[in-house]
Amino acid sequence: MIKLMVPVVFLSVGLGVGIGAGVVLAPAKAPEGAPEANEADRETKESEDKKAKPKKPTEKDGERGFEYLKMTKQFVVPVVEDDKIAAMVTMTLSLEADPAITEAFYSIEPKLRDAFLQVIFDHANIGGFNGRFTESGNLGVLRKALLEVARKDLGDSVSQVLIMSINRQDS
Repeated sequence: MIKLMVPVVFLSVGLGVGIGAGVVLAPAKAPEGAPEANEADRETKESEDKKAKPKKPTEKDGERGFEYLKMTKQFVVPVVEDDKIAAMVTMTLSLEADPAITEAFYSIEPKLRDAFLQVIFDHANIGGFNGRFTESGNLGVLRKALLEVARKDLGDSVSQVLIMSINRQDS
């Protein structure tokens, strides 16, 4: 019987101590009508926030602001040789773009994925994923073609197409 009571007693004591600590250590409430913080405290908090967050480039800094928009799924492309699948290539892409187009990007992402897939299929069909497919010149051609498609749908707000990962798995 005592063995059953010990866990209940510890639970009750722990709960009581926790509630007591919460009451004692709770921050004091500001009186009604009083400002939440004085001006010096507010300025200190703002300067701490600026230090904590990395600064994004803005137009007044001489650069255009940007955001990275990640395509939600990987692209999977077969590499066909002699009418057989010789390999599978998987890619993860992101766009460097103006933050103002984020909502537009996600609303047309299925259409953009379709257009990107067509470009990637064409790249595979001309042998773009054969041999040393990760050379910068080879990937540069692919990036340029993907950027043209992205700008066709989203305008000049897209500055780059970034290849976040690429993998070829031979059959």
